[in-house]
Amino acid sequence: MTEIKRNATRTVKIGSVTIGGTNPIAVQSMAATKTQDIAATLRQIEVIEKAGADLIRIAVDSPRDVVALEEISKNASVPLSVDLQENYRLVEKVAPFVDKVRYNPGHLYHHEKKKSIRDKVAFIVEQAVNNDCAIRIGVNCGSVDPDKIGLFPENDSISPMLASAIEHCELLDALDFRRYCVSLKDSDPANVVEANTRFAKECPEIPIHLGVTEAGMPPEGIIKTRIAFEQLISAGIGDTLRVSLTLPFDDKGEEILVGRQILDDIYSGRFRSVPTSLGSGLNIISCPSCSRVENEAFIDLAHSVREITEYAKQYDITIAVMGCRVNGPGETDDADLGLWCAPNFVNLKRGPKEIGRYTYDDVLLKLKEEVDELIASIKLLEPDPVK
Repeated sequence: MTEIKRNATRTVKIGSVTIGGTNPIAVQSMAATKTQDIAATLRQIEVIEKAGADLIRIAVDSPRDVVALEEISKNASVPLSVDLQENYRLVEKVAPFVDKVRYNPGHLYHHEKKKSIRDKVAFIVEQAVNNDCAIRIGVNCGSVDPDKIGLFPENDSISPMLASAIEHCELLDALDFRRYCVSLKDSDPANVVEANTRFAKECPEIPIHLGVTEAGMPPEGIIKTRIAFEQLISAGIGDTLRVSLTLPFDDKGEEILVGRQILDDIYSGRFRSVPTSLGSGLNIISCPSCSRVENEAFIDLAHSVREITEYAKQYDITIAVMGCRVNGPGETDDADLGLWCAPNFVNLKRGPKEIGRYTYDDVLLKLKEEVDELIASIKLLEPDPVK
């Protein structure tokens, strides 16, 4: 076994699981079913539990989800975490049924815009204290606090994330609440490594949840995640993790199995070499299949995108395939081409500019046309071959 000196983070209790300190790195996943479909969600929780999950996260976005969560919580044998998404006030309803709540600082602007961020955070903390819950501050590259983005150069995507995370740590500390962890996620493993390394240096006592967001489909998504985890965990950084893969709903347990395998490899000294092609060429990112997905056809679409763009693998083009309104609008902006999937149509974008809305069947043909245009523009910039 490889001896790894873990960062001396403080311990945080999440139901029956404790993270931080010398505790084992906890492995978690997120339910992909519609929360309101209680039977399907309980079946998936069972699959994830059997795979060895320490924690399971569930998305709650409406009062009906809350009603379902109450019933679900009675039948889960591992601690549950809830994703508050845009409506932070739902914490009052969900906290009694879970062990941890996750909020995104960049989403606190969507409701009650005249209320201060501090007051909103104080409300979340109050509910967490009253219901014996931990908190995760979840900072995501595609939905960063807009006030922080303007403070840094346009080409610096990491510093705004870091500033937002540190600000919210300070807010929780000022409220005398320290039962929390932090995540800083990006779809680029190099950015994940830099963001978490910098945060661990700035705030060495705070437990960190590791993840590469929108890692995509296996095997590419596993490779991206492994690259980040190998570098961070071997440096002692990370107290809990999630492998975020675009998978059929029945296969969500694979996220846990992959996470466990990566941990086992790292602690056994088995480090995988990074493919030389990973840093260049076609890059397809896709969000993990979760309960926010509004049409399960998104998963098949992501696989179809990979298949029809195989011919473009030598070109530096990034295509983002997002399955919901939470990640879709913002996190496709930085891609060359983005597909944001609504219930009955797909928004196709070139960077932040919307090209149009198409059916799930028709969008692939239009996507290929856009890829061909990008390839043509890339070729125009290539130097003429020596004659």
